[in-house]
Amino acid sequence: MSEHSNTEAGSPPTSSRAGSWRKRLLPPKRREKLSPLKRREAISAYAFLSVPLLLFLVFLGGPLVATLGISLLEWDLLTPPEFNGFDNYGQMLSDLTARAAIRNTFVFTFWSVVLHLGFGLLLALAVNRAMPATLRYVLRTVYFFPLIISWAAVALIWRYILDPNFGFLPYYLEKLGLALPNVLVSPDWAMPALIFVDFWRTIGFTFIILLAGLQGIPSHLYEAAKIDGAGALQRFWYITIPMLSPTLFFATVVTFIGAFQIFEPMFIITQGGPGDATRSIVMNIYETAFRSFEMGYASAQAVVVFLVIMVITLIQIGLSRYWVHYE
Repeated sequence: MSEHSNTEAGSPPTSSRAGSWRKRLLPPKRREKLSPLKRREAISAYAFLSVPLLLFLVFLGGPLVATLGISLLEWDLLTPPEFNGFDNYGQMLSDLTARAAIRNTFVFTFWSVVLHLGFGLLLALAVNRAMPATLRYVLRTVYFFPLIISWAAVALIWRYILDPNFGFLPYYLEKLGLALPNVLVSPDWAMPALIFVDFWRTIGFTFIILLAGLQGIPSHLYEAAKIDGAGALQRFWYITIPMLSPTLFFATVVTFIGAFQIFEPMFIITQGGPGDATRSIVMNIYETAFRSFEMGYASAQAVVVFLVIMVITLIQIGLSRYWVHYE
């Protein structure tokens, strides 16, 4: 009876009521017409974005897609390519040279990241201290100068310096009674020597980045900590490290990516020797492609390098939430 009464009184059914409320809540569909100014701004934005997008497609996206396709082929550049599926990727599992190159690359990358972050932070802290502006400028220039020299020139210079026959470093160390082993042909010393050469050339980049991060930390935080009685170590751990964490994260990612693609010192100084003790994966890709003419197998190795860098970088980004502070 009550339901009949409500209906007669003009109350809509439940479904109709819900539909009417839905119509009230949803805004009317309108197609906003762009003003001439906004239209010109949109056209300008797309015009500016088209240039880097085109460069990305030509120099990064296109080669990446081509590499993925060639990695599925057997091709020596002289005969027509043949499709062989994922055989090139399976070949890496049994290729002792490729496995040694990957292992060497990981070792080189690990020590490169550790040394660059450790010594780069120490150098930045030292230069960031109170000192004359001229001295600070000289130190920044000295540390950064090797980075502007090409890798080929640096490799040739250090190959001459470390040469046991006519290198001046072994000569003067011998005069001082210190015998330097032939690091270029020693399986135990060749990789540490290359790690040092890379450190000498590229430490300036990490140093400058971390120094800029230190100079961006507000000084009033240290003044407040001093007033509260915090010591130097406490200020470093609770102020410097948290405030510098975004810069440290950036330096870690960039150093890892650069070190994992190392090529020039291995190729010029030691030629990957002795044996395969200093062969990097990028050097192995180069020799596979342009000496053995196995373009498909070389492309498969390049794809693996890309995936390793991408996965580890994503892991670093994921872990950054636990130690990187942006406020």
